[in-house]
Amino acid sequence: MKNGKSVILCIDDDVDILEALKVILEADDYHVETAHSSAEALQHVGEIKPDLIIVDLMMEEIDSGTQFVTKLRQIGPTPPIYLLSSAGDGLQGAIDYHELGFSGVFQKPLNSASLLKLVREALKQ
Repeated sequence: MKNGKSVILCIDDDVDILEALKVILEADDYHVETAHSSAEALQHVGEIKPDLIIVDLMMEEIDSGTQFVTKLRQIGPTPPIYLLSSAGDGLQGAIDYHELGFSGVFQKPLNSASLLKLVREALKQ
């Protein structure tokens, strides 16, 4: 929490996606921090202390999102981490996201209502 608001860390190499996430989430009264790579996020996650993390699957490398989760979990307990993917709905049925360390999946393109509903539910845990 920062200034009474839940902190959400959004990680994506696409500046437009980060800006869209920031606008949607801040309009719903969340504090949003951003990172353009998993490496950048790992450097600052201790300072940010997010209540929830949204990370893109494909950034520097094809599976950099899953690598981020693995490295973060080695550091210690983590907040809920959601995968952001444009790989399509078929991917969701083909992969066990929980086994990879994710709490769930947000699909690109972003749907504001669905995103906010899932964020609200995740932060109630």
